[in-house]
Amino acid sequence: MTKIRVLLADDHPLVRSGLMALLEPLKEFLIVGEAGDGREAVALTKKLKPDVVVIDLSMPVMSGVEATKIIRQEVPASNVLVLTMHENEEYVFQILRSGAGGYILKNCSREELAAAIRAVAKGEKFFSPKVSEMMVQAYLRKAEARETQAVDPTETPLTPREREVLTCVAEGMTNQEVAEKLFISTRTVETHKTNIMQKLGIEDTAKLIRYAVELKMKGR
Repeated sequence: MTKIRVLLADDHPLVRSGLMALLEPLKEFLIVGEAGDGREAVALTKKLKPDVVVIDLSMPVMSGVEATKIIRQEVPASNVLVLTMHENEEYVFQILRSGAGGYILKNCSREELAAAIRAVAKGEKFFSPKVSEMMVQAYLRKAEARETQAVDPTETPLTPREREVLTCVAEGMTNQEVAEKLFISTRTVETHKTNIMQKLGIEDTAKLIRYAVELKMKGR
């Protein structure tokens, strides 16, 4: 059986010893080296070309984020698994942008650590359950913010006629009523509403109506 070659990078010798004690009994892994700081992790990765680099974020000389970025750029065959105590959303997204394949916490079990190394060695993504939940929640918050974010029409190039149509929408008028008030055809009203939605980044008429009403309530 071909073993997965692993490089351990952590500035605490005790942590590295603990990881070795966890992994060495599992015959599928081979520990090929240890690094005590980010720069050493990069140098040893270039020299040893491990399948997986298990690295901490908080490293002296060079951070785990920066080391990961260099490793993925210069030794793309070596995948990176972050093993850290930090449950920080920003850290997760930083390390993912740097090219890491996984992010797990130091309170994980040996089974989770082994599963993460196996997955990352195959080029797959792996995250601790708590990290996965945090990422989902972050995504949902951002999606909700994008959906509910109010666009200021004064900063959007609406034409005077489009502003008139938007005001009519806020008053609950039908297309026919808008057409009669502004002395234009209903087809022209539809065209104006389509243009308004495109400029404001609104996907459908229902959201346009809600937006127009909210705008009116704010006195805009």
